[in-house]
Amino acid sequence: MWRNPKLGPQLFATLPAPYDETLRSRSSYLKAKRGFDILVTLLIGPLILAIVTVLALLVRLDGEKAFYFQPRLGKGGGVFCLWKLRTMVPDSERKLQEYFEADPAARSEWDRTQKLRNDPRVTRLGKYLRKYSADELPQLLNVLIGDMSLVGPRPILPEQRRHYPGTAYFTMRPGLTGLWQINERNSCTFAERAAYDTRYAGLMSFSADLLILLKTVLVVLRGTGI
Repeated sequence: MWRNPKLGPQLFATLPAPYDETLRSRSSYLKAKRGFDILVTLLIGPLILAIVTVLALLVRLDGEKAFYFQPRLGKGGGVFCLWKLRTMVPDSERKLQEYFEADPAARSEWDRTQKLRNDPRVTRLGKYLRKYSADELPQLLNVLIGDMSLVGPRPILPEQRRHYPGTAYFTMRPGLTGLWQINERNSCTFAERAAYDTRYAGLMSFSADLLILLKTVLVVLRGTGI
């Protein structure tokens, strides 16, 4: 996995200093941010729809249902339905528990990051979809209907709340990408994720969002997954 340990400090150095105002006082920016989300989603929507259609057919040919729906926590702690292209085998939870029983180190990795570098549940096609974050493309629908934003903290599962020590997450719409995705990627702990989300809450601005989106494109092209 590609990782640049200097990217985090470099990014923070190029972003504006944190605002003293609260999120409430930034209502104009937040409204404009929502408008930007809608505009970008509508502009790239036709292309993304075509790509998702082809990928969904490939998933179906692989013998799986094309889409996967999962509850995630949103702004204010509300629950919404997250869209993803399916990348896992049937009965994935049973396979995961069997994997943990055979490999205690994997259990430790999961408890620390809620992710696995070598996840036994992921299909062969799913590995490629995840490598280039293509499984996340259906979440543009979540952005369009207002569950998510293009930039923000990645949405967490309700049961992951106990692993998440911060509160900044709940002041923002979850995002397709954000600070920790372009820095730590899949290797950071939930405590580190919370630190990135808190940092972003103070940095929120169009210049920050545009820079994060640009770096996301570069990271995705490297094939390290989001």
